[in-house]
Amino acid sequence: MNDFTFLLPTKFVFGRGVTDRVGAELAAAGYRHALVIYGQGSVIRTGTLDRVLATLDAEGIEHTELGGVRPNPEVGLVREGVELARACGADLVLAVGGGSVIDTAKAVAVGVPYEGDVWDLFAKRAKIVAEGKLPVACVLTIPAAGSESSASCVISNDELKLKRGLSSELHRPVVAFMDPELAFTLPAYQIAAGVTDMIAHIMERYFSSVGPVPVTDNIACGIIHALVEEAPRALADPRDYDAQANIMWASTLAHNDIAGVGRNAVAGGRAGGWECHGLEHELSAHHTGITHGAGLAVVFPAWMRYVWRSAPERFLSFGRSVFGIEPVDAEADGVDVTPEEAVADAVTATIDELQAFFVSMGMPRTLGELGVTADDIPALLETLEQNKGARFGDLQPLTMDDARAIYESCL
Repeated sequence: MNDFTFLLPTKFVFGRGVTDRVGAELAAAGYRHALVIYGQGSVIRTGTLDRVLATLDAEGIEHTELGGVRPNPEVGLVREGVELARACGADLVLAVGGGSVIDTAKAVAVGVPYEGDVWDLFAKRAKIVAEGKLPVACVLTIPAAGSESSASCVISNDELKLKRGLSSELHRPVVAFMDPELAFTLPAYQIAAGVTDMIAHIMERYFSSVGPVPVTDNIACGIIHALVEEAPRALADPRDYDAQANIMWASTLAHNDIAGVGRNAVAGGRAGGWECHGLEHELSAHHTGITHGAGLAVVFPAWMRYVWRSAPERFLSFGRSVFGIEPVDAEADGVDVTPEEAVADAVTATIDELQAFFVSMGMPRTLGELGVTADDIPALLETLEQNKGARFGDLQPLTMDDARAIYESCL
């Protein structure tokens, strides 16, 4: 186990009806003017936004609204939010939505005190200024990204066809309101993509070069095992409160770093190399209609098939803990296979089982289903190298040739 520092300042207000407590909680914390950020209509259609604004009005909290956040949020709206927050004198950014809305709020919050273009922070041309950074609160409506308590934020730049992540402890929201009943109206595709994203967040940490960390590894695999059980229940009946509650809490645990402590980099930082997120970010940066979780459903199994021989024991441990898959014992089972073949068969069965689960939820198996062709790969590799460098990753560092092979295997 590696040394680590873990801080989680987010307060969680979780349960039925907590949407109606937003104003009271924020007023008690002393906030007086919120910049409220939301998406492209679902929170309006369902009445969630009106419920939240009513709680602010009841407590005398002023509010200024900024809507229109899209999936794979774009820096243009972040720039607009920064100017709006400054102009209205907001002392809090309140996100009402899913990961894209919360990431937009995070980017606005750190952009307010920065004197240059907020994209500089994501392009790593400047550092976040802590003094003057606005606090962020959120009302989670789509469990998926885990942004409600994570230290990360991802923003796209359409002009440059880039999608960049920015990690900082300053990103963690001060309070997250988590009402599982808000997930009752989610389309099945969104539930499935969200669950896929959660599993990917955990696996990015699990498949690191650090050896076994039993406590953390059991937490990680336990969350995935729970998601495999709860997702079909939520898809069969979106109003199954317990299923939605477990999925919503898993969203948080998957990405607030609790599932990676002890396998973080020796010098500090997040666990794992985040290879699959790097590969997928290019897909949804170039094809903004691709849902992040859907892209991960294709990329992650392909990456696993490509690199598992670098750390077969890690993959065997994953298959055993999540799916109960063990290599056959040739002598005990009377099977004519070598130990190497038994390991390969078990790992292949594990990857097949994971991909079958994604597909069973309605996720794609290939990039062709997402409209990506071989002709798109050169452009993907060009921006991937800009974002990640010529060699990236942890478990098995990837070159651009490796990335090309993985993309091609996804077609």
